Amino acid sequence: MVSQIQKALAAAEDASLKIAVIGESGAGKSSFINALRGLSHEAEESAGVGVVETTRHRTPINTQNIPSLNDALLAQKIKDVGKKFYFVRTKVDSDLYNEEKTKPTTFKKKRVLQKIRDYCLANLSDVGVSEPRIFLISNFDLADFDFPKLEETLLMELPGHKRHTFALLLPNISDASIEIKRRFLKEKIWLEALKSAAVSFIPLMPFVSGFDLPQQEQCLKDYRNYFGLDDESIKEIAEKLDTSVEDMRGRLKCLDFWSLVKDDSMPAKVMKGTESFYAVMGGPESSVIQGFKVYILCLRFLDTVADDAKHLLKMI
Repeated sequence: MVSQIQKALAAAEDASLKIAVIGESGAGKSSFINALRGLSHEAEESAGVGVVETTRHRTPINTQNIPSLNDALLAQKIKDVGKKFYFVRTKVDSDLYNEEKTKPTTFKKKRVLQKIRDYCLANLSDVGVSEPRIFLISNFDLADFDFPKLEETLLMELPGHKRHTFALLLPNISDASIEIKRRFLKEKIWLEALKSAAVSFIPLMPFVSGFDLPQQEQCLKDYRNYFGLDDESIKEIAEKLDTSVEDMRGRLKCLDFWSLVKDDSMPAKVMKGTESFYAVMGGPESSVIQGFKVYILCLRFLDTVADDAKHLLKMI
């Protein structure tokens, strides 16, 4: 049973996800890749960004560029082999800016966006691409336009075991995207709890492989990494907000591990003694206690980090 649970957890963690991003030079491929992965353009592992062609070869982030191919014809070829195709029109923020500059009295945002969408639709339909999915986005204002809708579409249409991988890569652009991450991570908690319960049925095993303080601290650290609240990110955010890391620690509860696990109340002490007693004895009582402990603590860590991510989003 434990091995089956471990396989289920590994399947969610190790699922590979390959997304091809294709477009002409200057189309905004690299910026889109970085936006999709929640990376700044200056991050070491980000795709190169510049005013000349910078993304022309395959890289370990599973993207590639095929310059000079007609997007519409390529879309049809992709559909012919049974693959999903999404047409992403980037830089709509620049289009809106230019349109407003040149036609200030007649400019209407909705009308310009609809014109862009209709143009894309017409070109794809002309070469036989039926019902194309078109997303208008800005690589720098992710919460605007169709980027959230694109995220939701990808999540809905990916195979189940790959949704988890993609969900954890989503940038924290809105409360909704943070909630998506929270939901997918929460689905894993019961597996971790079940695994702990199964192991704890054996006498003394909670002392050997139980959810002890180092494991609890690592669990919280993992959640912080998933939501971009790791130490390095906090330092960068503090610099952007022109504040100190210590000030950030006062604002974000997830940075204080001991405040989340320490409980000197009498009920907690009684529970600790009961936990130790049944850990020695093993059996169903030990399984229930350890499984419950893992679920409650992991959920507390997850909720704290997710709430902090929302709080930080409002600050930025």
